[in-house]
Order: sequence, then C-alpha cells, then structure tokens
Amino acid sequence: MAPDKTAVLEYLKGLQQRITSRFEELDPGSRFRADRWQREAGGGGETRVTRGNALLEQGGVGFSHVMGTGLPPSATQSRPQLAGARWEAMGVSLVFHPQNPYVPTTHLNVRFFIAEPADGPPIWWFGGGFDLTPYYPFDEDVLHWHRTAQRACAPFGANRYAEHKAECDRYFWLRHRNETRGIGGLFFDDLNEDGFERSFAYQQAVGNAFLDAYVPIVERRREHAYGEHERQFQLYRRGRYVEFNLVYDRGTLFGLQSGGRTESILMSLPPQVRFEYDWHPEPGSAEARLYRDYLRPRDWLTELAG
Repeated sequence: MAPDKTAVLEYLKGLQQRITSRFEELDPGSRFRADRWQREAGGGGETRVTRGNALLEQGGVGFSHVMGTGLPPSATQSRPQLAGARWEAMGVSLVFHPQNPYVPTTHLNVRFFIAEPADGPPIWWFGGGFDLTPYYPFDEDVLHWHRTAQRACAPFGANRYAEHKAECDRYFWLRHRNETRGIGGLFFDDLNEDGFERSFAYQQAVGNAFLDAYVPIVERRREHAYGEHERQFQLYRRGRYVEFNLVYDRGTLFGLQSGGRTESILMSLPPQVRFEYDWHPEPGSAEARLYRDYLRPRDWLTELAG
C-alpha cells in the first residue's frame, strides 16, 4: 500500500486538537496560544503554548509539516542515498512542565517522514513515542504508565512493548550523567517493515494512548502539597531535561539543521531551571530514592507488580 500522506496529516492535526482541548478542560481558564508559522524553505505548522497556569507552568503542543530538497546531516548520516532527495516530514511533538513537583514532566512525539530519491521508489518511515520524567515518583504511577504503553503495543506483536521500551531506555540515556532522563516509556524510529497501513496504525495507537497514560497521573498528583524544598529540586532536575535536549535529542538537531522555527523547536525547554555545582541528595531522602531506584533501566512491570 502506498503511503497516504493526507491520512497522516489529518490524524496529526486531530491529535494536537484533542490533547490541547483535554488540558484546557483539566485546567479551566487556561488556554493554549496558537502560533501559525511558515518555513521559508517549504511548509509550516502550528505551535500551541500555554504557560503560567495552575496546572502547567509551561506546555507546548506543536504540529509541523515541512518539506524541501537536500536533507540536513542529521538525516543523511545513516542514509547517504537520500542526499539531495525531495522530502517531507510531519509530526506532533509536546512537552508539559507542570507547576507541582509531584506531577511529572512528560514528552510525546509522533512523526512521519518520506523521501523521494531521483533514482528509486519513495522511502518512508514512522517514528515517535512517549516518556515520563518524574521528580518524586510513585510506584503506582510508574506501573500505570507502563501498563498503558504495553496495552497500546499488544495488538502489534508479543515483543513490541519490550523492544520499544528498551529502545526508549537507550535513547533517553544521559551518558555524561550515567542515568536515564526518567522512567522511560516507548521510543521507535525507522518503522516501515510492517507496511504503511499497519505502521500507521501503530503510530495512532501510541499517540492515542498518551492521554490515557498521563491524565490519571496528573489528576492524582496535581493537589499534592509541596514546599520550597521540592520546588528547588524540581528546578534542579529540569536541568537534566535541558542537557538532554541540547546535547542528544535528534529531533532538536534535525529541526535546527533543516531551518525550522527556532521558537517551536525549543519550546520543550522548561520556563525556569537551575544548575548547582556538584549537588548530591541527602542520604535516605525522597530525592535520594529517585537517584537510587528510578534513574536506570528497569523491568517496571515485573519488578513493581511482583
């Protein structure tokens, strides 16, 4: 089956709308500001951002559909045959930075890429996933997150969840810190071996599972009492988010190298963050438990459920 770019575009636009509408419902009075933008080299998108609300200190949900000829180095490094090919990339990407330190930061991305080499058939693939970055994690939240991810993967093979969970752990690994960014989730790229229809169905399953995975955690933790100590730890740990996005994230690199809209690309960065030299958690503290028990790859469903 030939790729149906129109179907992917309509799904992505609808996903952006469903997510922003749901979070406006969760936080009455909040609204996402919508910025429509055009890319000089081709295409454009719409970035929706909310900030300074009771629930989200800052949240962004961006849709983009860009195209051109001549891919940036981040895209052709492993596919030199695509250099000079006409290409299109479309996707939805979000990052939510909540006010309350007991509500985790989260990220979702679902995307589709297609290139048309002059001397061959189109080359296409899907990518994406979602992950969770808690500051004060709760086992029941971690279990809920991964069980939802597992359910989304179940129709696509017995090994799909384990494979894409492991890929998430590998991707969101801060090598210079020797720790994961959070407790993971799903991550996939170059997905096309199942054919367009089934690959697209999987992208939709992942995108549709995001609200089911995240909203119950938000609702459980949003009223949790906290003080300045927890707030300062949240700001410190947000520094890891900055480090990953600016040092390792392939989407950030692709966007900047391909002439994307800088404000939309960097909306993932937190509105407030702090860095502190050689900081270590107090032994026996909740912060120490985060470092000891959560910032490493684990088989969450087996270890916590057992």
